[in-house]
Amino acid sequence: MDNTGRPSTLDGVTDHLEGIARADDRLGVPFPLPGVTLPLSRWVEIHGVGEVGAEVEWNLDDSRPGAPGRLVLYAGPEPPPEHTLDDWTLPEGAVAGGHRVALRTAPLAEAQPSLRPVTEVVWEDGDLHLRLTAQGPWDPGELLQIVASIPSSVTEATPPV
Repeated sequence: MDNTGRPSTLDGVTDHLEGIARADDRLGVPFPLPGVTLPLSRWVEIHGVGEVGAEVEWNLDDSRPGAPGRLVLYAGPEPPPEHTLDDWTLPEGAVAGGHRVALRTAPLAEAQPSLRPVTEVVWEDGDLHLRLTAQGPWDPGELLQIVASIPSSVTEATPPV
């Protein structure tokens, strides 16, 4: 991600995946999707990250003032690639869905309002590394609710029907 909030080829994205089933294939288990209602999406993209990780990117309808612009969930056996921003806050600890998580934020001053700031929530679930990246005016409590809604073990997750 660069200072304008745009994804960067340095973020480890390797290819576009055709559907959530391809993300399931990369992980070897169903991709762990949030179980709460998310804001209205304009479009969703699914990407391979690294050798076997994947991410789902919800590009949100930010046409109303104060609406957030993007939400991205990474899952993989390796930690997600680092977002290289110079002005991250120090990580803060919290608990969501029984998991200890770390939150950090960067202002992204050059981004459009719906993409700033950027907030990351990172945690591990067994052998799986997860990162929720939220761009725009998100309440940290709302992000923790999203994290808590993600199945605590992907082996228990079932693909949506």
